[in-house]
Amino acid sequence: MKKIAFNSIGLLSCLFFFVSNAFAQKGHPAKTPTTVSVSTFYPQHEDFNQQLISRLKVPSGYKVEAVATGLGKPRMMAVNDQGGLYITRRDVGDVLLLEDKDGDGKLESLKTVWSNFLGVHGITIHDGYLYLCSDKALKRGKLNPDGSLHDTVTLISDLPEGSQHDNRVIAFGPDNLLYISVGSSCNDCAETNPEHATILQVQSDFKTRKIYARGLRNTIGFDWHPQTKEMWGADNGTDWRSDDMPPEELNKILPDKDYGWPRVFAKQQVDETREDPIGTTKAAYAKTTEPSVMEFPAHSAPIDFKFLTKATAFPKDFQDDALVCWHGSWNRKKPEGYKVQRIKFENGQPTGVEDFFSGFLSSDGKTRFGRPAGLAISNKGTVYISDDESGVIYSVIPLNK
Repeated sequence: MKKIAFNSIGLLSCLFFFVSNAFAQKGHPAKTPTTVSVSTFYPQHEDFNQQLISRLKVPSGYKVEAVATGLGKPRMMAVNDQGGLYITRRDVGDVLLLEDKDGDGKLESLKTVWSNFLGVHGITIHDGYLYLCSDKALKRGKLNPDGSLHDTVTLISDLPEGSQHDNRVIAFGPDNLLYISVGSSCNDCAETNPEHATILQVQSDFKTRKIYARGLRNTIGFDWHPQTKEMWGADNGTDWRSDDMPPEELNKILPDKDYGWPRVFAKQQVDETREDPIGTTKAAYAKTTEPSVMEFPAHSAPIDFKFLTKATAFPKDFQDDALVCWHGSWNRKKPEGYKVQRIKFENGQPTGVEDFFSGFLSSDGKTRFGRPAGLAISNKGTVYISDDESGVIYSVIPLNK
């Protein structure tokens, strides 16, 4: 573990001296001296084996299985009408199709349906097409009955450079328009490209797009509530502030709203290490931003987020709830995350949270054997969870299914 203490008036003043000369529009150093202590700690990796599955915990009345292994670093997923599971592998630059040909619940059939697409991450299926996104490009292919693709084409090639956060996520909303999450280019900076730290809305011609919401540092997962049709997403907070600040956020993502990053977080709380905006103060600016609805432990690292609308085999009280993958912390002394949680909703609003799929992290927090990343729900209601550390796809289903 590495622990660092710094005083923002010293370190940040040097930084802002050079930055403000090069980019005067970025404002001035913070007036309030702020000292924070930060930690870096990764639990030690344990190699996956079948015996470790017994450590995984799911709610009573459910079972968990490893339905595919040895996949490298699987990330985001989508399920076709036949139950085939597509997964993206950004480091390899390909998309795999996994299928259960013999009906035993295992995904024993594997084929590559797209290759040579380096950085591919976001994936969704819409109107018979598979859509894929890297940090710069959006592409699609027409689905064949066997799950393969034809008529592949590049739709967008000028998305903002990925830099620190290059994991684009895509989904079609209730309005049949495509939405793309574009993370910030850095941990903490005043962006020069207005499309960074946003969610973009793309028109049906794929030639026109606009900023739907801004001030979102890295909302990798988002989805629409099945009843209200409102967009929700989990945002990754800034690193290097302390073990416990700022918290990760659950936001109701509304059109034309500013969620505050990098100067404001959570419920309009000011980041004192940041400079004032030109012509105003952080406190005044904070009042113009949209507050978070729920907060979670800092540095837990939310990745995918999905409502359980398709999980028809689950009890009815799950239907309006959401799942979120916590990839796991590195920027705090006591590890957080490394699990999937259920966020309970009532009347369109979140009311609580509980563990849904956990056990990767040892009880003493010193070791881990996986990091949840992606979520997908089949038409039969099976919940799939990808682990991009050990290369495993898990399924969670009710025991009576």
